[in-house]
Amino acid sequence: MDRLHENRIYTGTVESYSSEGLGIVRLDGAVVFVPQAVRGETIDLKITKVMKTAAAGEIVKIHKPSPDRAQPECPDYGRCGGCDFQHLTYPEELWAKRQRVQDALTRLGGADIRVEEILGAKNPLHYRNKSQYPVGADGAIGFYRARSHQVVPVKRCLIQPEAADKTAAAVGEWMRRYKVPAYDEATGKGLVRHVYVRVNRKGESLCCVVINGRQAPREPELAAYVCAAVPHTAGVLVNSNTKRGNVILGEKYRTLWGRDYLMDTLCGLEFKLSVPSFYQVNRDQAEALYGKALDYAGLTGRETVLDLYCGIGTITLCLAKRAGRVIGAEIVPAAIRDAKENAARNHIENAEFFCGDAAETAARLEAEGLRPDVITVDPPRKGLAPEVIGSIAAMGPERVVYVSCDPATLGRDVKRFGELGYRAVRACAVDMFPATRHVESVVLLERS
Repeated sequence: MDRLHENRIYTGTVESYSSEGLGIVRLDGAVVFVPQAVRGETIDLKITKVMKTAAAGEIVKIHKPSPDRAQPECPDYGRCGGCDFQHLTYPEELWAKRQRVQDALTRLGGADIRVEEILGAKNPLHYRNKSQYPVGADGAIGFYRARSHQVVPVKRCLIQPEAADKTAAAVGEWMRRYKVPAYDEATGKGLVRHVYVRVNRKGESLCCVVINGRQAPREPELAAYVCAAVPHTAGVLVNSNTKRGNVILGEKYRTLWGRDYLMDTLCGLEFKLSVPSFYQVNRDQAEALYGKALDYAGLTGRETVLDLYCGIGTITLCLAKRAGRVIGAEIVPAAIRDAKENAARNHIENAEFFCGDAAETAARLEAEGLRPDVITVDPPRKGLAPEVIGSIAAMGPERVVYVSCDPATLGRDVKRFGELGYRAVRACAVDMFPATRHVESVVLLERS
């Protein structure tokens, strides 16, 4: 990187976007990552940091703004690290996300496949049904600044529902009124760590305040403040997390008022949601995602389907409506309990659930001679372990439907599947998280 020098100004054209949503400019073959740059623009940029294989820069001047450049509506954009693409028009954001999935499948996965489409959101605002507000040591409630744990106070977020913002504000008022201390990551002292809010389709909300201890002062008043601010609150809970680190929720909950769960509908099914339940944060886009997964599964009503990483059974129960038999597996015991309850609640009798690690469960079912026709997976961002992929291939399903929240690990795993005889034949991207760099995708792999 001897060609580039810090604090010097260069001129270049933005070619595309990085996986973090940064504009990419190439200067003499070197890659420079530039925040809030838009594809096609010629810009003057100042190099702010030179690294071994790339550099970072910032915009000094835009020679001609792109028609895809948008004025961010959020006054906190650029300070808060929650959003990445508010400076783009929505069609350009969708282009960036679709291209990210395409690049991962082609370059990392070695797949000769085209991402057929990206399913955009009809309403890219206020879509989140789960909100997690960190509380700073100074009592600020909002979201972290990018690549830091400094809390930026945010009063109204464009991707959170109004009920969640009002709930967080009510907790802040309660803290100030009764001088309840905020948690300090540096010292491990203080009390209030996070405000966690779920909102269902009906507009009911569930508030959980995460504290560094067993009990908070003035707990009845806390519930009163929240219920006064958000009359449709279904329950107010306290969660105890006394461990240092980045994990938000502890293991113990207490209900201060109301109930400790919400009911919600997804794909025509009813689900019970507790605070720790895994549930897609964008309900409308989740229905689009699961619809595409069902399409790729190609079910006729006779198949046996194995669903790994099933959570509370959302995909599993959607599959059950079109399959002969479905088996869901998940490592979290509470999720499996919820999945079984959800199956009973929706009168689905052809679904079974097992609690266990995905690798161990897949290996056990393989050893028992299970031969599913279709296997679906929806793993966390780290993707699938090699032994999980090996066990899936050993069971010999005709089709594997891979739902992914991280294009990089998806590409890596598609390559591993290819080495075991499974070829990617269809792919689709789904914009589950408008305004952010994150994107979901669905890939169909078929046995060669």
